[in-house]
Amino acid sequence: MLFTSTEIPGAFLVKPERIEDERGFFARTWCEREAAAHGLDPRIVQSSLSFNRRRGTLRGLHFQVAPHAENKLVSCSRGSIWDVVVDLRRDSPSYRRWQAFTLTDENLDAVFIPAGCAHGFITLADDSVVRYDISAFYAPAAARGARYDDPAFRITWPLAPIVISPRDLGFPPYAD
Repeated sequence: MLFTSTEIPGAFLVKPERIEDERGFFARTWCEREAAAHGLDPRIVQSSLSFNRRRGTLRGLHFQVAPHAENKLVSCSRGSIWDVVVDLRRDSPSYRRWQAFTLTDENLDAVFIPAGCAHGFITLADDSVVRYDISAFYAPAAARGARYDDPAFRITWPLAPIVISPRDLGFPPYAD
């Protein structure tokens, strides 16, 4: 596995190394030891899938607050997404900055999103499936969000959302 640091401290693009032969390929998508060697908390206590029927489906920006803040490892096992990480850690040099990654079923890349960052994505293909491996159990009372178009972040999405939940549209403006 190849861990590439990003513009957001603690966030990494994780690329599996493929071992190929006439059958196809094999690739590890997560390794506790390698993650720890890069200073990441490798614990995963919950995994979830998100199926998205239509291109242009937007989910996010989501996060959980302390003491239930969570690291996420996000990948796309079918289709294609444009995945966004927003740094909400006030003491971070990249506070309020965002970075995006194209995750597909072909590149098999994943993004490690550290606790204190918000996460969202928009689908670039119909029938996209997104996998989340999460370090903390879901705590509804700790769940928060910010609007995808919040002027505090100025995210430049690659296309306008076609499908977005009322909950995601109803998030208040981000405030420090």
